[in-house]
Amino acid sequence: MEDIFVPLFAVLGVFVAFPWIIFHYVTKWKTAATITNEDENLLEELHHMARRLDDRMETIERIMAADNPDWRQSALPRASTDPVPTLDNFDELLKKERHPS
Repeated sequence: MEDIFVPLFAVLGVFVAFPWIIFHYVTKWKTAATITNEDENLLEELHHMARRLDDRMETIERIMAADNPDWRQSALPRASTDPVPTLDNFDELLKKERHPS
């Protein structure tokens, strides 16, 4: 009688219990990795807010350039390895500061 239970439990364990555990956790991982509609809306709102802030910064820079054309020279800190900011390379340096790679 004992000779029947050991192989039966082994077969059930290999073909039923083990796949059930694997599929259970795969399903859990897939549902945890998805983004919810609420998260998607929050990301969209944050992206919109970031675009508005970027537009505001560009507006402020235009106003400052109109009031004082040399403000860019004194606005950026100078490091020994950084190139000296000039009117020609200012936009490139500003982009690097905003979006460092």
